[in-house]
Amino acid sequence: MAKLTVVIICLNEEAILEKCLAAVQWADEIVVLDSFSTDRTVELAQQYTTRVFQNEWQGYAQQKTLALSHASHSWILSLDADEVVSPELAEEIRSVLAREPNLAGYRVPRMTFYLGRFLRHCWYPDFKVRLFQKTLGRWSDHEVHESVLLEGPSGKLEHPLLHYSFPTVQDHLRTIQQYTSLGAASLARSGRSFSLARLLGSPLFMFLQQYVGKRGFLDGIPGLVASVLSAFHEFVKYAKLYELTRKAPERY
Repeated sequence: MAKLTVVIICLNEEAILEKCLAAVQWADEIVVLDSFSTDRTVELAQQYTTRVFQNEWQGYAQQKTLALSHASHSWILSLDADEVVSPELAEEIRSVLAREPNLAGYRVPRMTFYLGRFLRHCWYPDFKVRLFQKTLGRWSDHEVHESVLLEGPSGKLEHPLLHYSFPTVQDHLRTIQQYTSLGAASLARSGRSFSLARLLGSPLFMFLQQYVGKRGFLDGIPGLVASVLSAFHEFVKYAKLYELTRKAPERY
């Protein structure tokens, strides 16, 4: 059976980290890379693993790449501190590794818990490469929405990774503020010019995709809120791009 290292990056995650770590105690190794948390994150991590490291925050992709370098085993399960491996997913991963798979990695569906319920339509299945061979996967250098790039074929797992991303709407809005700034800056650096069509069209497309195309309406009020805020995310990102790329006003 192929051996597995679970890799987690974190910063001030005492509210959720223990749940994340408890769900992967079956793994051969757990590596935690902390960015000098000021809460009990490190103390909690040390209760589950001796492989706890610290490094100043360098960005999502950079931190995950550094964390990966501490892994001892050939297969990696990369998690965020707010992600919890469901029992069904744990069993599926063990079954896959028992077969000594020759794929580069696997995409895992994520199911988000939002406003008191799991969103089974809006935002789902949100496939992410989370399980991969260390020598065949690397993190992209995107500042936001970083992803694993695989050198070889991939497969899909069936059971979900549970995502506890936004305890409150306020937390969601704070994340939108952070991610839209990173996203707009990335677009500006890549030379993307502002477009009124994108400012208006991208939010509308996002709402229709989430609420109608993916049937987010079946997720009730949480599905509606998630769809609207997804659209708002797009609007704010392109509004910030306009702010970054507009010409300075003439002096008079």
